[in-house]
Amino acid sequence: MPKSRTRKKAVYTPPQKTQQVQVSPRWLAPVMVVAWVIGILWIATFYIAPNVPLISTLGNWNLAVGFAFIIFGVVLSTRWR
Repeated sequence: MPKSRTRKKAVYTPPQKTQQVQVSPRWLAPVMVVAWVIGILWIATFYIAPNVPLISTLGNWNLAVGFAFIIFGVVLSTRWR
């Protein structure tokens, strides 16, 4: 039986990297939660009490304002580590 070939090159080993843990800024989580709460409360206030002075002037744009706060919170949540 013929002898199998031996490997001429060394097996590739990737260089060792030191893994650095990334930490979120301290303000990120509170701002994210506050943005969600403001967005939900804004939409709820629009439906519960539509005669509030600022809310009555915006009309249906209140939904856009509320969802903008919620989306801002979601965008911040992608930065959370």
